[in-house]
Amino acid sequence: MIQIDAISKDFEAGETTLRVLDRVSTTLRPGELTMLVGPSGCGKTTLLSILSGILTPTEGQVLVNGTNLTALRGRANAEFRRRHLGFVFQQFNLLPSLTAAENAAIPLVAAGVSLAEGVERARAVLAQVDLAAHADKLPRQLSGGQQQRVAFARALVHGPKLIVCDEPTSALDAQSGHQVMDILRANAVRPDTTVVVVTHDSRIFTFADRILSMSDGRLVNDTRGGSHVPQTA
Repeated sequence: MIQIDAISKDFEAGETTLRVLDRVSTTLRPGELTMLVGPSGCGKTTLLSILSGILTPTEGQVLVNGTNLTALRGRANAEFRRRHLGFVFQQFNLLPSLTAAENAAIPLVAAGVSLAEGVERARAVLAQVDLAAHADKLPRQLSGGQQQRVAFARALVHGPKLIVCDEPTSALDAQSGHQVMDILRANAVRPDTTVVVVTHDSRIFTFADRILSMSDGRLVNDTRGGSHVPQTA
């Protein structure tokens, strides 16, 4: 469970202080796929970065299964993120000289698992996302949708408790976007895992269990997913 308690974030721009998040509070439950939506500049990516331990809030705290993520610094922060977080980015961020299996194994290798064991475990996850036949291909040999599925496998391979996705379908056509969201729901949404997706893509709102709408750094609406289609810029 992710508890967000009165999170604010300020950025300095010369002599001006810009408040990007303004006392945001909510609870993100395991077993759900939550989407953060809203116009560009509303603060959703900043909030995602704080949930990921990449940014530290100016005020407030984030508790991840009881651990105060916002209080962790340096090596403790990096270790917590390595063990408990999975990341999916707008750009696939695959290393071009590595195969799909080697790319998916990166979190395991970073944790000290041998490359051979990491690749073997990654192959099993690639099979879950319908890429078993492509495990030995390089990224340039894969379609955009297939590359995003490799990115999903990389995020899932170490069994994280929080998976965060930043615009995972924005570079894909509608069919590929729906395919990767089907796979994300089937493989990432588990009783012990919280999934958060930042998106502008109204085509995928029906995949959400819950939709949090943001405006001007604040949460302005909290609805169940599926039938609700918020307006975004």
